[in-house]
Amino acid sequence: MTLGKFIGDKKFYSRVLKVAVPIMIQNGISNFVSLLDNIMIGQVGTEKMSGVAIVNQLLFVLYLGLFGALAGPGIYGAQFFGSGNHEGVRHSFRYKLYISLLLVIVGILVFISFGDGLMTLYLSEEVETAQSAENVLMYGHDYMLVMLIGLIPFAIEEVYASTLRECGETRVPMLAGLIAVVVNLCLNYVLIFGKLNFPELGVTGAAIATVVSRFVQAIVVIVWTHRHTVKMKFAAGLYKSLKIPKDLVGKITIKGMPLMFNELLWSAGMAILNQCYSRRGLDAVAGLNIASTFNNLFNVVFIAMGSAVAIMVGQLLGAGELEAARDTDTKLIAFSVASSAVLGGILFLLAPVFPELYNSEETVKELACGFIRISAICMPLYAFMHASYFTLRTGGKTFITFLFDSVFLWGVSTPTAFLISRFTGMPVLTMFFCIQMIDLIKCIIGFILVKKGVWIQNLVKEK
Repeated sequence: MTLGKFIGDKKFYSRVLKVAVPIMIQNGISNFVSLLDNIMIGQVGTEKMSGVAIVNQLLFVLYLGLFGALAGPGIYGAQFFGSGNHEGVRHSFRYKLYISLLLVIVGILVFISFGDGLMTLYLSEEVETAQSAENVLMYGHDYMLVMLIGLIPFAIEEVYASTLRECGETRVPMLAGLIAVVVNLCLNYVLIFGKLNFPELGVTGAAIATVVSRFVQAIVVIVWTHRHTVKMKFAAGLYKSLKIPKDLVGKITIKGMPLMFNELLWSAGMAILNQCYSRRGLDAVAGLNIASTFNNLFNVVFIAMGSAVAIMVGQLLGAGELEAARDTDTKLIAFSVASSAVLGGILFLLAPVFPELYNSEETVKELACGFIRISAICMPLYAFMHASYFTLRTGGKTFITFLFDSVFLWGVSTPTAFLISRFTGMPVLTMFFCIQMIDLIKCIIGFILVKKGVWIQNLVKEK
């Protein structure tokens, strides 16, 4: 086995960066603004920061469910585009629109009906005072009600942006994200702290800023798409008909439902994991929130590389270039792991610096530093798992990804965390490290499945 199998030439990396860098920039700046949001809210108290963190953890379940719902038709969208079938891209877009709006409406109803009860699960009665728990719940409730308004523009923007990426256009979603970020940041400063004669709204102001920025982002992407129908051919006549061929609906549903349920179950499993960590007290909730914000900022590279796998490998599979797809996938995975190892090292060294930006207790800062360093060590593992997941998904092996991802989480990681949190006195950092290390098993499984090539297939080839 030679290094040439894992390392591409300049032309290869030029193509990779052309696809991945705009996604990295968009995600990076979005995460940076989330970081600034977090710091701003953190300046007004740990209770407010914890309330927002709990709501965002619950909304995370819906966000990933939405991404999973878009993934199934996205597999076909990328392969349709690779084969030059623009009508097929239109059909996949319409499917996305239907399923995402349905999911968002259901999600809003669930949050309105059960949101407060779900938030209460994160408040450890054994550790926190009743007044502290009540305050966290109040701040979280105020934040949640406003955030629900932004779910519909968020869903529509994701339908458009994901389709543009599948067609190789990654710059426009990036630019829309940049504009939204500027809007969000400015409004955050004004509304959280009551600047420029605006009222001081605290966590509610942070939510309003996010919602407004999501409307702006959606408008930018939608307007650009329908003004560039020569380049984005799928947008021409997109709404002349809202019908989707029944046979294609069946195919997308069979491939897509495991992905949607996988993302829902995976994100719900992650929410339960965080609930297990929260058993160690409000300091653990706040520390994990700080760490997650910085970790997300550094995770943008391997997240973008997953998207690069979906786009580049998916288009090659759709064009029937199966060996080229395998070779490209191998090099993308290697690049993702290597770059994440470097970033993980940097994150580990900087870990003590980041929590000092918050107006929190020293115990919270120490926990945050520990969470960050553990995640930094595990970053190459995250990169390999993420790239393996997208490889299997891009080839249509959605049921395997379901087993690989959420079934493993619910069958192994979550029960382990539950038992540790309820029946041992293990410190939260040790518990966190043990749960992360369990993912080594997933890496071995992913390596075997990717190497065997079970994912190499053209899903849109004419019979």
